This record gives sequence, structure tokens and C-alpha cells, in this order.
Amino acid sequence: MFLEYLALTLTSLSLGTDAFCVSITDGLVYENINKKKAILIAVIFGLFQGIMPLIGYYAGSAFYEVIKEFDHWIALGILAFIGGKMIIEGIISIKKHEIEATKNFSYKEVVIQGIATSIDALVAGFAFLSSTIHILIDSLFISVITFGMCLFGLFFGKAILKLLKGKVEIATIIGGAVLILIGIKIVLEHTLG
Repeated sequence: MFLEYLALTLTSLSLGTDAFCVSITDGLVYENINKKKAILIAVIFGLFQGIMPLIGYYAGSAFYEVIKEFDHWIALGILAFIGGKMIIEGIISIKKHEIEATKNFSYKEVVIQGIATSIDALVAGFAFLSSTIHILIDSLFISVITFGMCLFGLFFGKAILKLLKGKVEIATIIGGAVLILIGIKIVLEHTLG
């Protein structure tokens, strides 16, 4: 049983890495992040990471056959759109010599990011069909670990911004590039194995 929980923990860490990276980006670019909003962002990411395996598990193999061919492209499209928009905003800010390139916190954008980074957890739900641990425990593990990773990521992003000495335009461009790279990573993992 210990090995199964170790495997579940490692799976949870693996599934949470995309959300962790996006939360670092959020910490870099959202100007009005306080502790309450940081916790909310981490909850949103953790919630989606926990719900998606449940959907995958209960939808079973029939749904898997339908979505496996394009799930990674959906994630890339969403992350590339958000990331590209951030890069453009950062470049425009530099060209206009604006000091402020951070963005106001957006619930809608965080929910979209949560969905985009949890699509791989949906596919992982199909793998849990053979798990000897109950699917609710699997999902709870994934959710809690992702929550912790993302909360740390948000504060880590804020620390990086301080190291950049407030050069938020650069942080915005870096954050946008990271989102696009995460989308590309997801596609490469799905297409190259």
C-alpha cells in the first residue's frame, strides 16, 4: 500500500507542475495579489486538478478515445492565447515606456488557466481505473498537492518580481513565454510520449 501512495504522490506532483508554473507567472504579473487571492488561485488550480481525474475516471474509456486525440491541442491553444497576449502587452508597455505592465487579478482568466493546466489530469483519470486506491482519495491527493505547489508558486513569482526590481514589463513577457512553453510541453508529451 505504501508504494501505491508513493506513486500517487509522485503522480500528483507531476500533474501539478503545469499549474505550479502558471501560478509563478500569476505571481509575476497580477499586481493586486494579496493572501486571500493567492489562496483563491491555489484553490482554483487544486480544484480543477482534483475534479478532472474524477471526470476522466467516471467517463471511462469511451470518452478517453474521443478526447485523447486533441486534448493537448486545446491546452496549447488556451495557454498560447493567454501567453501571446501577455507578451504583446509587455512589448507594448516597453515601447510606450509605461511603468505599469502588471494586470489586475481576473477570476475568469484564473479559471481558464485552471482548466487548461488540468486537461492532463482528465486523461490521468482514465489511468485510475486500475488503481487500488479509491478515486476520491486519488483526486484529493492531487488537489491538495497542487494547492500547495501553486500557493508556493504565487509567492515565488512575487519574489522573482522583486529580484527584477519591479521591471514588470520583462516579467510579463517572461510569464507569457512560460505559458506558451508549458502548452508546447503538453503537446510534446502527448505526441512524443
